[in-house]
Amino acid sequence: MTSERASDVGPGSPVERAFAAALTPRRERTRERLLDAAFTVFARHGIRGASIEAVCEAAGFTRGAFYSNFSSKEELFLALAERAMRRQLTSLDTVGKDLEPDLVRDGAVDYDAIRSILSVVVTDPGDARQWALMRAELELLAMRDPAVGRPFLAQEERLRAELGAAISRILDSCGLRFKVGERTAVDLLLSIYESSARAAVAAYPTPEDGDAAPDTAVLTELVNLLVTTAD
Repeated sequence: MTSERASDVGPGSPVERAFAAALTPRRERTRERLLDAAFTVFARHGIRGASIEAVCEAAGFTRGAFYSNFSSKEELFLALAERAMRRQLTSLDTVGKDLEPDLVRDGAVDYDAIRSILSVVVTDPGDARQWALMRAELELLAMRDPAVGRPFLAQEERLRAELGAAISRILDSCGLRFKVGERTAVDLLLSIYESSARAAVAAYPTPEDGDAAPDTAVLTELVNLLVTTAD
């Protein structure tokens, strides 16, 4: 376990700001390759079982390249989670721009269209098993180690707030709203999805057992309960 202070690592920290200021296209490509490799290595061996050497080998880099971009496995793990959410936010923004505004017809909400909007917050089914495993590990690590827990919670707070605001903007543009507070709605949606994702992995623990994509039936029902017209 690393001994970095929580304030020194994670998004928005001095380490992260210094890195961003010095980022070059070549270094950005190196960082992305390390993140891609870490996704595979962490999912296969877990954060405890995966070594920095294994991540470097999978990415085709030396330890020096790793430490030029990340101070620890834990910081790499947090960066991986941040990248995933950023991609989801980008997808959500794209859906919002291309969305037909007529989601309310004769006073009735087109929930199929709403579900298509919210579906972008769901991890790609091909990655669902790996993300469910890594998410569970990250949460356990955050609960056991304050040096990971504090930046993890700060990252979660910021990203969920951004996600809620993005969804609310789309709903508002279509004459819709959440029936409950924005943050409460996001927490409920993500909690239901993550619970379903864990259950799917437990039911199908290996790729040979079958597709571990989570069942979104409950998520669909929850959307019906959470979204209404703005009137």
